[in-house]
Parts: sequence; C-alpha cells; structure tokens
Amino acid sequence: MTTRIILGIESSCDDTAAAIIRGNAQNGAEVLSSIVMGQNALHADFGGVVPEIAARAHAEKLDHCVEQALEQAGMRLSDLDAVAVTAGPGLIGGVVSGVMCAKGIATARGLPLYGVNHLAGHALTPRLTDGVSYPYLMLLVSGGHCQFLIVRGADDFSRLGGTIDDAPGEAFDKIARLISLPQPGGPAIEACAKSGDPTRFALPRPLLDRAGCDMSFSGLKTAVLRQRDALMNGSGALTKRDQADLAAGFQAAVVDVLAEKTRRALDRYLELAPQKPSLCVAGGVAANMSIRAGLETVSAKMGADFIAPPLVLCTDNAAMIAYAGLEQMDLRVPDGIGLSPRPRWPLDTTQPAMLGSGKKGAKA
Repeated sequence: MTTRIILGIESSCDDTAAAIIRGNAQNGAEVLSSIVMGQNALHADFGGVVPEIAARAHAEKLDHCVEQALEQAGMRLSDLDAVAVTAGPGLIGGVVSGVMCAKGIATARGLPLYGVNHLAGHALTPRLTDGVSYPYLMLLVSGGHCQFLIVRGADDFSRLGGTIDDAPGEAFDKIARLISLPQPGGPAIEACAKSGDPTRFALPRPLLDRAGCDMSFSGLKTAVLRQRDALMNGSGALTKRDQADLAAGFQAAVVDVLAEKTRRALDRYLELAPQKPSLCVAGGVAANMSIRAGLETVSAKMGADFIAPPLVLCTDNAAMIAYAGLEQMDLRVPDGIGLSPRPRWPLDTTQPAMLGSGKKGAKA
C-alpha cells in the first residue's frame, strides 16, 4: 500500500493545530510533527471560550502553525500528498478559518483535500497510536461531546449512547467556575480534588437507575450548585477544604457514571464477539487520571484491552485529523474546493440526534 505524507489542520474550538504524518491505513503511520497553539490566555477573563475571539486567533495563527509543522517534520509543501482538515463539528468561525487555510494550500499545490469530522479524528486516534483492530468500542469524552461508539471502519460508526445534556468537559468547566477555580476546568478540578473528601457531599449519579448507555450531567451540576450555595450562606465564602471536597465529590460522581455506563456499553459491544476486544477512550476529558483508572478497572473485569492515547493526543490536535484523512483516502474521493464547513455533523446519521436538531442539522 502506498505511503503518503498528509498535512492535518484542526481549528474546531480553541486550539489551533497543524501536523504532518507519514504512512498508510494498512501498516499505520508515524507522526512527523504536531504543533498545537492554545488560546487559554485569550479566554481566561471570560470564564470560557469566546467564539469570536477564537475565530480571530485561528485566522492569525494557522499559517504560522502550518509553517512550524512543516519545519519540525523537515518537509516542504511540495512533499505533501494530501491535506486533511476539520470540516466540523465545532465553533463555525474556527472551522471556517481552518477550511479556508486548507483550501488555499490544496489549491496552490494541486493537492487532494479531505474534510474530516472532528469526532472521527478522536475516534480513530487509537488506530494511529496503538494500531487497534476493528471493531472496537470507543468512549469519546470531550468538552462538547460524550458518546459510546462501536467503530467498525474509518467511516462506520454506531452510537450506543451518549450525553443528553452537558458533556463531561463542559460540566467540569462549569463546576470550576461555580467553586472559583481557574479555567480550563478539567485540570483545575482534578488538581483540587486530590486533597478533597469525595464522600462529604451526597451528590447524585444521574440516569444510573435507567437502562441503556445514555448519560446526563446537568442534574449533577445543579446539585453541586446547591451545595455551594448552602456553604456560602453559612460563611459567605468557600474555604479551601470546601473547594477540594466539592471538586472531589463531583469528580467521583462523574467517574461512577462513566464506569457504569461503560460496563453497559461493553456488554453490548462484546455481543459482536470481536477477536481482540478493546475499549478505547479519547477526547480531552480522557486526560483525567481518575476517569482513566475507573474505565481501566471496568475494562479489565470484562476482559477487554484498555487503550488510551498519550495525553498530548487526547486533547484537540491535528495529527488525528491527518490520520483520519489518511484512512479515508482509500474509501472515497477528495472533497475538493467545494468543501463546506459544518457546525454540526453527527458520526452516526442513522440514530436520532442526542441533543436535538435545528436548521443546520443534528447537533450530535
């Protein structure tokens, strides 16, 4: 099978990224470079990502990011065989910036252009990092999405369930703001929880009393809010201990929900009798060590390999986009200059939308 060199571009949220990979879908690929330029400092004063600021930063950084990726890989544009870019879902201003940059490069060099679903990039990351065989079970858990997927191929995803409201990453950010921790909320809560008592507050484990793999984190967020308000009514402010105990209790609840729902998803996945059962996890929230430990325990009990990418490939990056493009090159024709950015783009189009649907299509 032909070895190809692919440029990947990612700009769906608040990380501007470019990467170069080399390889093929049959024998795997190596990451020659991966550049990620974050925007935390730009959004810190606003308590979350501001779409307009993010889009402008992407437009300013993308060409520098691509230039650095090429330099790190020791490549020139003339060495590339194709360009892959996140075409959705995501904050539309950022997605447009990435798509336009990719179109310019592909047109100037006469290269095939592939629009990649950002979620497919995460879902296929275990193929890039560990060469996992199809089919495998993927828990995609990030700032904006949380889904269980059976991955049968580079364009074949079956959703078993997901969040019906807040994604875990979104909930981590909101809880961090509630208890006066800095953004991004995931790392802040994980660090704070290390000194906390997860049993101090009786927080709910939503939807564990219902069958299936769907999840909900909105009610858990409300429960933390009420506990915080009760503490503040008594003293006027949260103590360091209150912060740590709330963080630990919230994190423990998320771990319990994800672990039980993962057990149920594994039950359904194992009915396929895969030759080498694998539970894979990807997305920014997969960087949380407590969540990883809970999922690894469930996986071991059920006889499936547990695979989590390196932390640098859990969060948004362009290497995963390049690899998804590499796998899809053998399955379809290029998108070309007519590629359109998409704010919404579900992986499994046979299922009803988890979060409803609007004029621009299903959200997830």
